[in-house]
Amino acid sequence: MASERGRKPDRDEPGYSSIAGFTDPIDPLHREAMRKGAARRAQARRLAAEDEQEPLHDHPRRPRRTRMQRFRRLVLALFIVFFCVPALLFFAVYWSADIPEPGEVAVEQPAIIYASDGTSVLTKIIPPQGNRVPIPLSDVPIPVRDAVLAAEDRNFYTNPGYSTSGFLRAARDNVLGHDNAGGGSTITQQYVKNAFLSSERTITRKMRELIIAAKMSRQWSKDEILSAYLNTIYYGRGAYGIASAATAYFGKPVPELSLAEGAVLASLIRSPSILDPETHGDQLRTRWEYVLNGMVEMGVLAPGDRDATIFPAIIPASDVPTDTTQLGPEGLVRAQVLAELRAAGFTDTDINTGGLQITTTIDLAAQNGAQAAVRGSTAWQPAELRSAVVSIDPRSGAVRAYYGGEDGLGFDFAQAPLQAGSSFKVFALIAAVRQGIPITRNLDSSPIKDRNTTITNVGNESCGQCSMAEALKRSLNTSFYRLTMTMGDGPNAIASAAHDAGIPEYIPGLDYETLTEAGAPPLNGIVLGQYEVRAIDMASAYATIAADGVYHQPYFVQKVTTSYGEVLLDRGIPEERVGRQPDGPDQRITSGVARAATQAMLPIAAYSNGHALADGRPSAAKTGTTQLGDTKFNKDAWMIGFTPSLSTAVWVGTENPQPLKNGRGADIYGSGLPSDIWKQTMDAALAGTPIEQFDVAPLPEPTPPPAPSRGFDIFNPPTTRRTQPPMIIIPPPPTMPFAPSQPDESPPPTEPSQQEEWFPGIGGNGGR
Repeated sequence: MASERGRKPDRDEPGYSSIAGFTDPIDPLHREAMRKGAARRAQARRLAAEDEQEPLHDHPRRPRRTRMQRFRRLVLALFIVFFCVPALLFFAVYWSADIPEPGEVAVEQPAIIYASDGTSVLTKIIPPQGNRVPIPLSDVPIPVRDAVLAAEDRNFYTNPGYSTSGFLRAARDNVLGHDNAGGGSTITQQYVKNAFLSSERTITRKMRELIIAAKMSRQWSKDEILSAYLNTIYYGRGAYGIASAATAYFGKPVPELSLAEGAVLASLIRSPSILDPETHGDQLRTRWEYVLNGMVEMGVLAPGDRDATIFPAIIPASDVPTDTTQLGPEGLVRAQVLAELRAAGFTDTDINTGGLQITTTIDLAAQNGAQAAVRGSTAWQPAELRSAVVSIDPRSGAVRAYYGGEDGLGFDFAQAPLQAGSSFKVFALIAAVRQGIPITRNLDSSPIKDRNTTITNVGNESCGQCSMAEALKRSLNTSFYRLTMTMGDGPNAIASAAHDAGIPEYIPGLDYETLTEAGAPPLNGIVLGQYEVRAIDMASAYATIAADGVYHQPYFVQKVTTSYGEVLLDRGIPEERVGRQPDGPDQRITSGVARAATQAMLPIAAYSNGHALADGRPSAAKTGTTQLGDTKFNKDAWMIGFTPSLSTAVWVGTENPQPLKNGRGADIYGSGLPSDIWKQTMDAALAGTPIEQFDVAPLPEPTPPPAPSRGFDIFNPPTTRRTQPPMIIIPPPPTMPFAPSQPDESPPPTEPSQQEEWFPGIGGNGGR
């Protein structure tokens, strides 16, 4: 068996197989088939393995594209980039563009400020590009219209609103960086650029301009577009719109323009600065001839008329009419109106583009009277003198006259923080009456000591012991200083009375609360007007007294309407009011207290060098003067007074600290130049109006002082006669930006006083 197992089978023997693994004899054909099957299976396994690895080098390469295929792909890409994408953008911008109606386009134009009569122009608010005055197209002569078309767009009435060739030229110039990039615009495109877009030179802006112009041409008529264009475009010399241009170059309204003059204006549109008639007259004439030739080509001008047309005379730039109201006192009124409009919620866009018609509270008679009074009274005075005048209606708070200086673009002295001097004694009287002290109470006017210093009156004037009303008339510092010291919390009581009357707690220019020592409680010197207030504040505070203690917030703007008649603000009768209203009325001081103050003030105007109002018209008033540092000179002088219908404050001073002298070299007091201006202003404003009486009883005749008694009276302490008054040096104020008050309103006596005065916390003599 063993030998048989190790023996190789004979080729001729048939093969065999067994379960044990022995090979049975196999047919040769069958063997060959098995071999081929094994080979196929091996190849399949190899291919499967190769598919799993996916070697790139075994894949077949793509065939190279032909030149025609590459060309077709390039054309397709260019078509998408330069046609499909712009088309999509065009339709997107076209449908998203919101084109307003012709009358709704906001363009800068002047806002007109009127006096209270609603017809007299006081001044204007001119935005940077807003001196345009829109006019209808019917006011523009047809030859002038044709000249503009010949200069800027000869196919205006037939083109679709845009120029494709012009756009392509602009795109080319932008790509190449040419200086004239952006030209070739139609009139519609020029208007769109000025009214809706910027002036940047980019393809994007040019494309938006073209798209909006196309849409506008479908929504607006050609005449509407031309009218808007003529009223918007810049012509040079600061003139926007054809109405302003006609005035700037020919001094006439648009309907009076001739063909030749219209051609000049049309010539200027392309380059106003380059074609300025005073510096580039030859270039302007050449352009003018081009415009006339274009009119001939358009068939709107006969060749014979063209030859007969002569270049017109242009007025010099120095002769161009200017709005002087912006440079005069009315300019300061404009500043107050602007501030009030913004406080009422008006934006700069509202003000600059609304063509607003603003009716103010300014009464023309009062305003002209104030200006004439200042100019007439100061004509022969030193040039350094400055004045402020503010008049307010006590019944409403309406500002009837406002003068802060001659320079409408300069400093406003009606808004300057200044010391009020003895005019502040009125608030001490109100504080005293509030505490139950009547104006008939006798006060001692002898010198008084406070903190080892002595307070006296200018010229050592004294009434002995006289009523509070009499002391107010004579403006006795000692009486009111003593009153302040003996009242309950006197300085704060006076400050409260002044605040209630209308002195604001905070004013521009001060970093702390008014009527305080830089935020600390006020000192006794408050009664002599050592703290800063403004002229408009004093006019308002005295107006509260005139109105029996009812405060009304001062305001300038009465009514505001747009150019098309919409009312934006109205402060008239209650049932017609629109927009934000001023504060008030507010009964801040009881009528009895206010009338007591009025009663005490009634004789002062006549007492102050005879400044009673004309025709015996009753008035209540108070003067005031402040001192220049530690000198014996004055620096501020006041007169403030009222009737039942008008309260006026007048200040006279200088721009820089210096002695306040008149044209004769004499000191100026409140009873002098300020009272002159006050009386003239009041007389002018009230001329022809009913003479109104105050609802107060006349003051009783002064009574002699009571007989001395052994009791001690804090208002009338016993006095001892000094053989020689002490000499006190007046130091300058350590921190105050303005010098303190001057003691007395009356001119100094012929013989100079031997006593100098210094009030604690004042740094100078109290004002009178």
